[in-house]
Amino acid sequence: MTAGPADFAALWQAPPDPGLALLFPGQGSQQVGMGRALYEASPPARQLMEAAEAALGIPLLRIMFEGPADELTDTANAQPAIFTASLASLAAALQAGALARRPAFVAGHSLGEYTALVAAGALPFLEALRLVRRRGELMAQAGRERPGAMAAIIGLDDGRLEELCREAGAQVCNYNSPGQTVIGGAPETVSAAMERARSLGAKAVPLRVSGAFHTSLMEPAAVELARAIDEAPIGDALVPLVGNTCARPLTAAADLKHELKAQLTSPVFWRQSLEAMAAAGACRFLEMGPGGVLAGLVRRTLPGALVLAVDGTDNLEELAKWWT
Repeated sequence: MTAGPADFAALWQAPPDPGLALLFPGQGSQQVGMGRALYEASPPARQLMEAAEAALGIPLLRIMFEGPADELTDTANAQPAIFTASLASLAAALQAGALARRPAFVAGHSLGEYTALVAAGALPFLEALRLVRRRGELMAQAGRERPGAMAAIIGLDDGRLEELCREAGAQVCNYNSPGQTVIGGAPETVSAAMERARSLGAKAVPLRVSGAFHTSLMEPAAVELARAIDEAPIGDALVPLVGNTCARPLTAAADLKHELKAQLTSPVFWRQSLEAMAAAGACRFLEMGPGGVLAGLVRRTLPGALVLAVDGTDNLEELAKWWT
């Protein structure tokens, strides 16, 4: 497996499809056993995974395939594991000929934005992997030093939830789908916001996380990560990347670096990103990676869209039918 942009050249050289968007999942999509079927069935996926483990110097494949769950869920491990599993899915789909078109857009939820950068040709695989590992380490450290909490709020519109967060001292982290938003902040502020949301008839579900991601509590991590981003060989994207913080397509290297730096302390405007891609003509959304979470968010946000989640080799035949 080479470290250069040619890793996924088959994707960029394919005939364009103005209706196709590639999506890549973020933290929380991990599950013990992910990637094993790909490793066993797809030589390009296996080569990519082995290169990732060698580059990181940790037992990444054992953590992915066997766990234990606590070790896989550790932010410093979960992020490179999901990143690797997602790109292994992409490599397998390309090698099998199941993904036969160049997408109009790529996008990734939080961590998935780094995966999308590789798919878009803006950052070499191994360079991105090291950056993702560093991101996970810094976020875990920030979570220990500035403990935070997160919760999913279901059933409130944006305006009311934003007002509620201001009153409680919490912050909005992820606009995931209509009526499904994640908030975060210091534990006491999140608890207060959850109570207020429930009093308004909404459902509030605490999330198991190691910090308040995409809030100001991540500022120490963001400062250190910015230095690593500046040193990374990020180039222009060959496929537009729809940014988490702005919900608009980005291609210039400077814009991509700014996006990555801002992302850690800014909300993820995922619903708005999906709506922007749909408004620009995207009608087929393909999630590459474990969990299928993003496919569900697409279905709730864009009920008329064609959606498929590819995790392993099971769905490659179905994917191939998109082009026939």
